[in-house]
Amino acid sequence: MKSVLIILAALFLSYTGNAQEADQSTLVKIGNPVPDFSFEIEKNKTSHISDYKGKLVLINLFATWCPPCRAELPQMQKKIWEKHKDNPRFALLVFGREEGWDTLNSFKKKFNYSFPILPDTARGVFGKFATQSIPRNFLIDENGKIIYQSIGFEPKEFQKLVHFIDEKLQP
Repeated sequence: MKSVLIILAALFLSYTGNAQEADQSTLVKIGNPVPDFSFEIEKNKTSHISDYKGKLVLINLFATWCPPCRAELPQMQKKIWEKHKDNPRFALLVFGREEGWDTLNSFKKKFNYSFPILPDTARGVFGKFATQSIPRNFLIDENGKIIYQSIGFEPKEFQKLVHFIDEKLQP
């Protein structure tokens, strides 16, 4: 019995250590303004996050090789994008960390995603939000404030994000 308690304590301490590490890797907090950045919205066409002021913006940071990211993106397609893609008050920006157009376009085609998947080859976008850990989601309100963030993919937490977006986009 004593060895079971020791093992449970060790597991708990390793879990809380990872949670603290993830918190320390996050550079922004709920209530902060979205960091200022530009990005390629299409090959050779630049956009700026300020261009999205007035919209609810979901920023997703992922990598094509990341298993939790690969579990999350089909849910993103089905539960968020397909529901809200035609809403002029909503934007979804998915950034592939350290990946360029060729890799991302092949990935998008392979998995039949229709939402924008954008390059973040030098971690220019990712580096505004965090130092490590993917996937990450940041929901930005119409005034440019961060109103939600998550690290990793957990179905119950993702459902909270879906519900929050649905609520915010009600007429």
